[in-house]
Amino acid sequence: MGNSYIAGDNIITSLGFSTIENFQNLLKGNTGIKVGLYPYLYPEKFPASLVNKDFVRENAIELKIDKDYTLFEQLLILSITDSLRDISINVKSPETLIILSTTKGNIDLLSNNPKGFADHRVHLWSSAYEIGKYFKTAHTPLVVSNACISGVVALNTADRLIKQGKFENVIIAGCDVLSEFIVSGFQSFLSLSKDVCQPFDKDRSGLSLGEGAATVILTSDKTKAKKPFIQIESGSGSNDANHISGPSRTGEGLYIAINDVLKGSKEIDYISAHGTATPFNDDMESIALDRHKLNNIPVNSYKGYIGHTMGAAGVIESIFCFESMRNNMLINSYGFENPGTVKEINVINKTESAQLKTILKTASGFGGSNAAILFRKMND
Repeated sequence: MGNSYIAGDNIITSLGFSTIENFQNLLKGNTGIKVGLYPYLYPEKFPASLVNKDFVRENAIELKIDKDYTLFEQLLILSITDSLRDISINVKSPETLIILSTTKGNIDLLSNNPKGFADHRVHLWSSAYEIGKYFKTAHTPLVVSNACISGVVALNTADRLIKQGKFENVIIAGCDVLSEFIVSGFQSFLSLSKDVCQPFDKDRSGLSLGEGAATVILTSDKTKAKKPFIQIESGSGSNDANHISGPSRTGEGLYIAINDVLKGSKEIDYISAHGTATPFNDDMESIALDRHKLNNIPVNSYKGYIGHTMGAAGVIESIFCFESMRNNMLINSYGFENPGTVKEINVINKTESAQLKTILKTASGFGGSNAAILFRKMND
């Protein structure tokens, strides 16, 4: 049974079109969330983190994917293409699989379809088929759609497939774009903030939505891996079946997922939490971490920088973890000023250097779903 190593990655968000550009903006403390009026999404002002559509269009034209692919599919293609640059992994090989992580895919086609795409394009299987056809893959891409833990579940699935010897390489691509359907849905829960969200802060009032795409390439071949070597050590998922949208008040599901990943070990340098900035989610996470006695481990949320990117969140935020390891930097949890969770946790309030070898990434979502994954930086 081999290990899975990070071979390549890409991030596309409001903060940029590459991993480096996005991470540099985190280091500078820049947020991509803007409060504005976006009539095609909602009739009133609200905060959102939106990808630069002009830049997407220009790159789509260059790759000749501007007419036959939706915005959602274009972002996936652009992200996967960039992640494959300068690495010797053959996307067409039977030893390579693509996994798509998303919550809603082409849901916007239900109300906005000016190009006249066929009705079936709204389905996730259709998007997988189109992505596979574009890259001429030997296997139809696998789809993981499990609410907002999709990205972490997709990474865990890829890791298991590699460790079971099913594939040598797995490309995990996460993406979601904002639509009237998505914004209205969150507004119906009264869960959106009026301004840029404030994860774990006492004045937090709700989440900020974001859109984006990201790709992680895993390989069992260490000679193809990116240095410094980063591997997935373990991963787990759980469901507390507490409520259709609300998290468990005891943090039971997340506690179980973390417990499965750590296996009793407390050797963690930093925790990248889900941190949506809703009152219940952040309290639940603090309870789960407290139950594991992880209160003193530095923890942050990236949602204040790029918003909640749904099916892309787990992939994007995991790549931020990789960059934190590569640069030995802890990133300030944007929007956090004063502690405000029911259990005290060590929220990062200043970007600073730190030796990072082991990172725990967590995610939680609708339906009581939870996931955790442990990354480790290896010596050469």
